[in-house]
Amino acid sequence: MAEEKITYVAFETMERFMVEVLVKTGVPEEEAKICAEVLITADKLGIDSHGFNRLKPIYYDRIKDGILNPVTQFEIVRESPTTAVVDGHNGMGHVIAKRSMQIAIDKAKKFGMGMVAVRNSTHFGIAGFYALMAAKENMIGICGTNARPSIAPTFGVENMLGTNPLTFAMPTDEEFPFMLDCATSVSQRGKIELYARQGKPVPKGWVIDENGESKTDAQEILKDLVAEKAALTPLGGVGEDMAGYKGYGYATVVEILSAALQNGSYMKMLLGLKDGKKIPYPLGHFFIAFDINAFTDPEEFKHITGEILRELRASKKMPGQNRIFTAGEKEYLVWLDRKDKGVPINESLQKDIKKLTEELNITGFNFSF
Repeated sequence: MAEEKITYVAFETMERFMVEVLVKTGVPEEEAKICAEVLITADKLGIDSHGFNRLKPIYYDRIKDGILNPVTQFEIVRESPTTAVVDGHNGMGHVIAKRSMQIAIDKAKKFGMGMVAVRNSTHFGIAGFYALMAAKENMIGICGTNARPSIAPTFGVENMLGTNPLTFAMPTDEEFPFMLDCATSVSQRGKIELYARQGKPVPKGWVIDENGESKTDAQEILKDLVAEKAALTPLGGVGEDMAGYKGYGYATVVEILSAALQNGSYMKMLLGLKDGKKIPYPLGHFFIAFDINAFTDPEEFKHITGEILRELRASKKMPGQNRIFTAGEKEYLVWLDRKDKGVPINESLQKDIKKLTEELNITGFNFSF
């Protein structure tokens, strides 16, 4: 396979381009800036599956298809001093999620903790963005979301649960926070989309067919997931020998917290199809913030947390390995590598940029491809 040509585009340029695309698609400018901020953060941290890579297929195309509302109607339908329930009316998920986590943070500042449950939202980018909002305020941030069905339950082959990330962020005394942002499946749809763009096969064990056998063709997998002829495996993998029931269980926890608390949609209700026609994906989310100051001195918390992470990294290594990482460290290292280079744009994404530029008559950008 010929080596793919990668071009780097400055973060500021790429973020500005995304704002321009979203505004021309009907998203109000201030809300477009929130969406672009979340997407560019993913690219800065090396989570390429959820950055600019998804601007066209997940947001632009869905707005064009009429299944994503570009103007967000954010409605608080129930509230207490420490909690709230929000209806996002199928608006921009990034806007709904950022406002919801901010409400949780504001409540935590007053009462020690806050939680917001959301219904009728849409794809909100990386969950870590919202957990990090709390960590920056000397808080512990937790969030999760359900998603269109793709995971099969243990001993099953039908895609029932979403990839359902359960995400945590905590401040430390180091240059980067602890951040665990991952799906409850072995992999997730966004990474398979990335493999498809790169023309790479998917590793065995990520996806199974209707007979429980592994599938590796990324393009075929994406089609079969929609047709419900393939399913992602839960964390741990197929069956019980590698404890796949743990990923299955955590995915179920996220599904419940993303739907039952707010009387929202779940599992097959999130397929995005009805009578063969595209409809919105009415996702549910939850956001939790704990004020560390309500429990202990924040600086002490950060020091102990840092000590835990440093001791883990300094522990005895497996033969042939020279480094142990802790959650959030690799993302920080990617940022150090990319901060002066920008976003890596492969040939497939270059085509997306050209197509968006032509369709929306965007000017003022001088890309080198």
